[in-house]
Amino acid sequence: MKIMRPAGAIGIVATAALVLGACGSDPAATKPQSSGAASAPSGAANVECGGKNPLSAEGSSAQKTAVDIFVQQYAAKCSGQKVNYNPSGSGAGIKQFNANQVDFAGSDSPLKDGEEADKAKARCASDAWNLPLVIGPVAVAYKVSGVDKLTLTPEVTAKIFNGGITKWNDPAIKAVKGNESVNLPDKAIQVISRSDESGTTDNFQKYLKAASKGAWTQGDGKKFAGGVGNGAEKSNGVASAVKATDGAITYVESAFAKDGINAALIDSGSGGVELTAANVAKALDAAKFKKEGTNDLALDLNAIYSSNVAGTYPIILATYEIVCSKYADAEVAKAVKAFLNVAATDGQKPLSDKGYVPIPQSLQDKVLTAVKAIA
Repeated sequence: MKIMRPAGAIGIVATAALVLGACGSDPAATKPQSSGAASAPSGAANVECGGKNPLSAEGSSAQKTAVDIFVQQYAAKCSGQKVNYNPSGSGAGIKQFNANQVDFAGSDSPLKDGEEADKAKARCASDAWNLPLVIGPVAVAYKVSGVDKLTLTPEVTAKIFNGGITKWNDPAIKAVKGNESVNLPDKAIQVISRSDESGTTDNFQKYLKAASKGAWTQGDGKKFAGGVGNGAEKSNGVASAVKATDGAITYVESAFAKDGINAALIDSGSGGVELTAANVAKALDAAKFKKEGTNDLALDLNAIYSSNVAGTYPIILATYEIVCSKYADAEVAKAVKAFLNVAATDGQKPLSDKGYVPIPQSLQDKVLTAVKAIA
């Protein structure tokens, strides 16, 4: 556990890193909070199986359940082929990829321009590509006795996570449309953040920076910069900490916002929007790419984060598989291409039942074009 400036005493159980296929409960065994699944992309995998077996990968814990599905579909399509995935966190995954210790990495944010991207290019001896394969809504998840429905604005959310608002009955929370009849208690807010480097943290802070109209001045990055509360490792860790603490709040993938914790509605200026797959799919219509016209498909999410289009849920985490555009070992390239091909097609169909949003058809087409170009 990493302790920052405390907002109150709290007990946290840190979750150890899991290895794909190890025993343990499914952290995303239910759908998002309510119905409304987006349509899965069309097309089945057309795969040339073979190559390195097993593949090794490491990174985002947020996409662990999705990768479980991808691996199952991969094994069904390519008998006997395996992927060993260690959900150690996005930062650790990128470091291992750049050190040439794994064949690809999973990350909740694309490679950063500069040193991180330069190291990836040196490791690959070619460009490294960010391929988005898992879209996961991020919930502002809370546990407050007697409060089953809560609406937050970006500004109020930012002030909670940087210590500007410290009590649940703060007038700023009570003033948010939709909270008029909510019985908010005179209770301290217990902020819980990721203590490990996390793409979830990076995306959440980018959202606050883009949408809070200046209320968030702490910047972004994989380390939580709010300076308040307590830290827990990985997605399971923060979810477990909130469940154990009345008055707690965190940011976590929607698949983990269940079993005793609730996801707040987000009001970006056009009314509170519930976290559903359909509302996330509406938001994806605004997505653009940082490097248009290339096979590096890092999304520019600022347009989504700062949007106030009615009915769109804006806090989205796009999880990437980070790969080499050209591998030194042809057997690795062959297996990586086969796995990614399955992940982008057959692997997308079951995702809506696990709290994710399948990539839309237009994005699937771009991903498959990039996968085909891997050498």
